[in-house]
Amino acid sequence: MTTFATIDDLAAACRSLPDGDETAAAAVRARQEQLTKPPGSLGELESLVAWLARWQGHPMPRLDRVEVLVFAGNHGVVAQGVSPYPSAVTVQMVANFAHGGAAINQLAKNAGAALRVIPLDLDHPTADFSVAPAMDEAEFLAAVNAGYDAVSADADLIALGEMGIGNTTAAAALAGAIFGGGGERWAGRGTGIDDVGLARKRAVIDAALALHAGVLANPLRAAMTLGGRELAAILGATLAGRFKKVPVLLDGFVCTAAAAPLAAAAAGGLDHARVAHCSAENGHRALVAALGQTPLLDLGMRLGEASGAAVAIPILRAALACHTGMATFAEAGVAGKA
Repeated sequence: MTTFATIDDLAAACRSLPDGDETAAAAVRARQEQLTKPPGSLGELESLVAWLARWQGHPMPRLDRVEVLVFAGNHGVVAQGVSPYPSAVTVQMVANFAHGGAAINQLAKNAGAALRVIPLDLDHPTADFSVAPAMDEAEFLAAVNAGYDAVSADADLIALGEMGIGNTTAAAALAGAIFGGGGERWAGRGTGIDDVGLARKRAVIDAALALHAGVLANPLRAAMTLGGRELAAILGATLAGRFKKVPVLLDGFVCTAAAAPLAAAAAGGLDHARVAHCSAENGHRALVAALGQTPLLDLGMRLGEASGAAVAIPILRAALACHTGMATFAEAGVAGKA
């Protein structure tokens, strides 16, 4: 187990990220040139295999062990009326996950992925960040460490997601802290808030950004001050993927915002992670663009739970199946390009 004892320890890890294995990626590209197809004709499927190889460190990548990790946390900011649902729904949905009744249960099974749901102190919501920091350093690091340690070193790929009533408010505030702008730019309807509730949500975000302006230039302290335990755990899991050589699929708006401090803390900090889909939640498209990424899918989804990431897993499996299963020109006796 890895434990970050201080936020400075965590910052040091974020500044010392290992590079990917370019030799492995080059081997993938060389094989792609020999397969029975015009060069580049499988488009993004080809680059996805090279991405897997680079961050797994294997010239022939694999997807034998794929895990979906869903972190759950509760938020004190719910007291401000930013969600139409009470915090009790977080606990109820975690029970639904356990009984196999949620969308992610079906999607993980369809993707051939093992699902793990990790609740984080659900009986103790974070502080209402519109009046105080969401977490102190000990609480924040405990959640980051829980996320880091949840990643299996022998996993081939992890898909990350979350459950937490009120967490689109936290995600929007964190996006504003890192990339600028306030509630108007980043806040959406979340689980279905009405116009009055949306205006209130945006005002809460703006107030929080003003209250905590003195610490927001530091992306990790911004995550501690405005985030939630499940967001911190996603940050920890994403960091673990880099050190443990496990590529990462990020789900929607909340998940992307949770991982964004890593990109802000270090150039290329999210190169080992791909945004799986573009959420319909307001702000996600702009957030993905700010990170310089292109989502793999755009299906109008906004459920959370790692649902979009789970839908993207079969695309990676298709890419890998072509790479490993296709014959080369020489093996098939087909004439190559003159």
